[in-house]
Amino acid sequence: MTAGVSERLPRLLTLVPYLLARPGIAVADAAADFGVGEAQLRRDLELLWMCGLPGYGPGDLVDLSFEGDTVTVTFDAGMRRPLRLSGAEAATLAVALRALADAPGMVDADAVQRALAKIEDAAGRAGTAAPEEPEPGSPGAVAVGLGRSPGGAEDAVRRAVETGRAVRLTYYSASRDAVGRRVVDPMRLLLVDASAYLEAWCRNAEGVRLFRLDRVDDAEVLDEPSAPPPGARGRPGAGEDLLRPDDGAHVAALVLHPTARWVAEYYPVESLHAQDDGSARITMRYGDRDWMVRLLLGLGDTVDVLAPPDLVEARRARARDALAAYGEED
Repeated sequence: MTAGVSERLPRLLTLVPYLLARPGIAVADAAADFGVGEAQLRRDLELLWMCGLPGYGPGDLVDLSFEGDTVTVTFDAGMRRPLRLSGAEAATLAVALRALADAPGMVDADAVQRALAKIEDAAGRAGTAAPEEPEPGSPGAVAVGLGRSPGGAEDAVRRAVETGRAVRLTYYSASRDAVGRRVVDPMRLLLVDASAYLEAWCRNAEGVRLFRLDRVDDAEVLDEPSAPPPGARGRPGAGEDLLRPDDGAHVAALVLHPTARWVAEYYPVESLHAQDDGSARITMRYGDRDWMVRLLLGLGDTVDVLAPPDLVEARRARARDALAAYGEED
């Protein structure tokens, strides 16, 4: 069976530098090193014959020499170095690993720390060591700072989770565009789409809520233990499903003009149907009508509201009030 693209491509990109370091290696030995059958490796080598530099003539493509059951690369077409992470790629990977390491109980913390140390060490060496023979057009190495400053609200929240203590939050709610204070009983930390969240019982709302850590302005760990009610349950699902509003939230049906299509990419939507003119019809849930009205007013005439009727009327009334404040006609 032919290997899939996601499995085969990394092997193809690694094969040439591997073979350059082992001229005359037996095909069977190379196949064993890559963990594939000899027939599969021969198919990979045949494909490499069609890879190379623009022009794609006889002198531009990867060239291989077979003698018996051995293989040697006679022209590498510039593919002599194994793949390396760029500075930006290393930084992105390290940030994600740090987020995992800082969420207790989610992963094997020791394994994450070991991987993180290797990436930081490699990135640091790449940023300070100059290549002996820099290739024309190759990007320079970038040194990246991956440390996280100690202290702060996020650390207080994590400490509350680890010690099983209640915590008083000063939190910015994006859905209400307001900052409020509340006491919560931490339940667990979650990582969703590279952002860390606290799942906790909110005593103000009397329900389980998610709090995004980078929106916590201040956190005070209290002396009392975290004590969610016996019936409190975390949200089911994974990934972005965890961030969807509760089933009791309102659902808006909107038509986004082409210049407002970004809304469907920035906010979670229930459904999206693209139209031939570049617009899109979407449905999205919202918990606070005032927040949704502000969003719609900001979009102006690049969005049409189809439902629910109370949202249509609320948007019209708010726009009418705004025009009246400026002495404009309806």
